[in-house]
Amino acid sequence: MLYDLNVPWSPNQNPQELQRTISFLSELGYGTLALNYVHSGPLPSQISNQIPSPQPFTLPAKTTLLRRCTLTLIDPAQNYRLPVLASTYDIIALRPTNEKAYLAACISLSEHSLVSLDLTQRFPFHWKPKPLMTAINRGIRIEICYGQATGEESNARRNFISNTLAIIRATKGRGLVISSEAKSVLGVRAPADVLNLLRVWGLAKERGLESMGVNPRGVVINEGLKRSSFRGVIDIIDGGENEVVMPKAKEVGSGKKGKRKKETASGPPTISKRAAKRAKLLLQSNGSSGSEVPAGTSPQPTQESAPAESETPSKIPTQANS
Repeated sequence: MLYDLNVPWSPNQNPQELQRTISFLSELGYGTLALNYVHSGPLPSQISNQIPSPQPFTLPAKTTLLRRCTLTLIDPAQNYRLPVLASTYDIIALRPTNEKAYLAACISLSEHSLVSLDLTQRFPFHWKPKPLMTAINRGIRIEICYGQATGEESNARRNFISNTLAIIRATKGRGLVISSEAKSVLGVRAPADVLNLLRVWGLAKERGLESMGVNPRGVVINEGLKRSSFRGVIDIIDGGENEVVMPKAKEVGSGKKGKRKKETASGPPTISKRAAKRAKLLLQSNGSSGSEVPAGTSPQPTQESAPAESETPSKIPTQANS
């Protein structure tokens, strides 16, 4: 399943235009979409979700719609209500505008799951690997929106390509999330076109597939677990009764390390190797003496035949006198 976690939403947006964008994304294969509301400035005391649910139009089949808020971060000290904001929306992203806010979003702040950057701007700092990899190791993903490169200003496209190349080089393509941030249907691109564009910018095909499937899926699952669990205890779903396995009866010959074959209840009893050897020797000895003994029977004692009556010593003198 493909994910697009940045579909722009504003209170003054035409619902029909938003419906066309969502329908076209669904036709291209994006199954999970996130409507993005951008908030600038300090957070108010009363925080509420600005995106209505459900939407005033019918969603395409097999399409999951999430609600996201992107907070433009200028001074991290002024936004101490981030935990309340995180509990209101499904996904929270930070968009830093200076180096101080960028380092805070990557290293110290923990209520967000995405660092969404406006790569059309020229930043006064370099994209070093250490802050980016620190954020990725903490489970925070770096978002790159290809819709920023489809604008009309050539200066914005030049800055976007330069910043994207630097981020891909610093992260080696790991921990990235590719979104559209398309303000209309014309800014949406098919997954194959996005992968080809990323390969031109130096991102391998495998990393590109991860940035559109595996990485955003991890963001959605982690944010869902944060809201459905309490202090590390997650919801347990009853999967039905477990199958009871009855213990088997102890078989004959078990526990003897296989020294003797197991005897079965049916069939002739087996004899040991020693008994078989004795029977073989007995058959060989009987065969040499000229008598055969069938297997499994004991040999019968032989009887000596008595001499013929004509050959007895008592009859010899009688024959001589006559």
